[in-house]
Amino acid sequence: MSKILNVEEANGLVIISTQGYLNKDLGEEIQKVCNEFVDKGTTSFLFNLSQSNIVNSIGASIIIEVIESLQEVDGDLAFCELAPIIEKTFNIMGLTKYCKTFSSQKEALEALS
Repeated sequence: MSKILNVEEANGLVIISTQGYLNKDLGEEIQKVCNEFVDKGTTSFLFNLSQSNIVNSIGASIIIEVIESLQEVDGDLAFCELAPIIEKTFNIMGLTKYCKTFSSQKEALEALS
């Protein structure tokens, strides 16, 4: 069963909404979707993690791989609606140095448009 709830594209931005534990399985699903869009030339992503309340080290490492691959194509990644523990984890790991974070998807869309 897919843990990606929704993938939509709006104004050159791909919005990926997830559900559940951000672990190896979900991380690989996200990475696959990102790679498919990058192959088509779309390199801006917003991950809505409102329905994902926990991340493990493998899930985070896959997100780092996504960030690195996006940097190679001058792409960018932002996050919105992070659970406090995920936001803290991403801050500790330094991910937020490379990605913007927003409290809501609406705020993110306004800022990234």
